[in-house]
Amino acid sequence: MTIFFLLRHAAHDNLGRFLAGRSANVSLGAQGRAQALRLGARMRQEGCDAIFSSPSERTRETAQAVSVACAIGPVTVRGELDEIDFGPWSGKTFAELNNDPNWRHWNSRRDIAVTPAGESMADARRRVCDFMEDLAQEFPQGRMALVSHADVIKSVICHVLGLSADRCFRFDIQPASVSVVTMGETEPRLLRLNETV
Repeated sequence: MTIFFLLRHAAHDNLGRFLAGRSANVSLGAQGRAQALRLGARMRQEGCDAIFSSPSERTRETAQAVSVACAIGPVTVRGELDEIDFGPWSGKTFAELNNDPNWRHWNSRRDIAVTPAGESMADARRRVCDFMEDLAQEFPQGRMALVSHADVIKSVICHVLGLSADRCFRFDIQPASVSVVTMGETEPRLLRLNETV
């Protein structure tokens, strides 16, 4: 079986104030850089074989800190790990979004709703889980670190637990957290959820 360490990126300075989405130039703040270093120290105990990152700046910075701490080697950037494509919602404050009925629909019906860009939680789950299944075939005893985003990680956890995407609000994925799942010879399993450093 392959072990996957699902790492959420560390905090940027405006976390919780606006929807970063796929916006460019959203980098880690001072707190986030410190979190990434602690995450790297934490992951050093796990003995990962490889590390993959979403294309976003904040995930690449987090992945680089983990890679250096663990001496894993270069970070491989993969689009499958990218944030959900929120289209024109990206960059808007949550106060602005809360006035949009489509945003409210997205948050109340994650099982069927799509973003303005046309992506759903199911789309995100499919692309990430397909990528993980490919890695599990290529590295059947591997220990892979995947640095991504809260909703993307939530989509994987919901898949592993057989939950509807609507249930994603029943658990948290904090910045610089570690969740661990296995894939491969048996049914996917959740081993740890939202461990923070």
